[in-house]
Amino acid sequence: MERIYLDNAATTRVDAEVLKAMEPYFTDDFGNMASLHAWGREAETAADKARREITKKVNGKEHRLVFTSGGTESNNFALKGIAFANREKGRHIITTKIEHDCVLNASRWLEKRGFDVTYLPVDREGFVSPDDFAGAIRKDTILASVMHANNEIGTIEPVRELGKIAHEHDVLFHTDACQSFTKVPIDLRKDSIDLMTVNSHKIYGPKGVGGLFIRQGVRIEPLLHGGGQEFGYRSGTVNVAGIVGFAKAVDMMKEKHIRNMEKMRDLLIEGALEIDKSWLNGPRGEKRLPNNAHFGFEHIEGEALIIHLDLKGIAASTGSACSSKSLEPSHVLTAIGLRPEQAHGSVRFSTGKETTKEQIEYTLEALRESVETLRKMSPFG
Repeated sequence: MERIYLDNAATTRVDAEVLKAMEPYFTDDFGNMASLHAWGREAETAADKARREITKKVNGKEHRLVFTSGGTESNNFALKGIAFANREKGRHIITTKIEHDCVLNASRWLEKRGFDVTYLPVDREGFVSPDDFAGAIRKDTILASVMHANNEIGTIEPVRELGKIAHEHDVLFHTDACQSFTKVPIDLRKDSIDLMTVNSHKIYGPKGVGGLFIRQGVRIEPLLHGGGQEFGYRSGTVNVAGIVGFAKAVDMMKEKHIRNMEKMRDLLIEGALEIDKSWLNGPRGEKRLPNNAHFGFEHIEGEALIIHLDLKGIAASTGSACSSKSLEPSHVLTAIGLRPEQAHGSVRFSTGKETTKEQIEYTLEALRESVETLRKMSPFG
């Protein structure tokens, strides 16, 4: 039985070329880039080259890329670092109800320490209203954090418009681009982004590597204190091999890969919506991540459907991939207006750069069979 991986939004495999680029930095070129000798200089040169290559991808000339352990650290760094560095100006932060858990939990942590957070609602497709965003800004607002694209339902937010509004009110703007980076065009300058979170393992790079772009001149407190690595923003021995792999993964993500993800996504959407009492969560077309297809099925438990698909060799996810073992309904799905039982009946598929038409056809057949079987077992079916 062929195994079909359609959970690329949770993580991707490390591409063979990425692994090849990383290998020397585990063995021959293993130096600590803080060291003064040749091994250290070689490591520093490799990390700096990677930093330039990744920065070029998003027109980050006015920004500094600080490498971190991934999206969770970067988002915590952005919110907490900005909050404590700018609390004399104000203590109000704006975010949304559909952010990744690390943003929401960091926001709640800040609330316990005297900050005031506004959580903006979204519409049925997951979009933040620019009018709501503008209306939430106060004199004491110091930061707005709105994700570039939602990790569950694939909605691409109007970040350029929101960033412009934030800057008109002298408010710093942060976006979590973990799902969209390299898949959706981003221009840090034109999009008025002061801080942006990125990571490696969603784009065929290694796990445990990410970054935070910080516009030069922005005041931010470091989370980690120690030897002053990463320009004093993030202490700790730098993961050179991971950083090199990150840059290689960025370089290898091409337009043909994005178009394939998009084509396979649309085949999946078209076929899945032929199933009775099914629906698509999130928007259609160009306002949706190219690799995201998120469905709801009436009278179905998402966890049971995932198990059925897994037995047929297909990997997908239900709820947020980072916390899908939780019994609570997805906060994203309840925020777009689904009832708890509808949220529990939702499943996310995320295509990859090598996903084939034959794999999608098999997945749709397995999906139809699994839904039919589960509905026969359901007292509501």
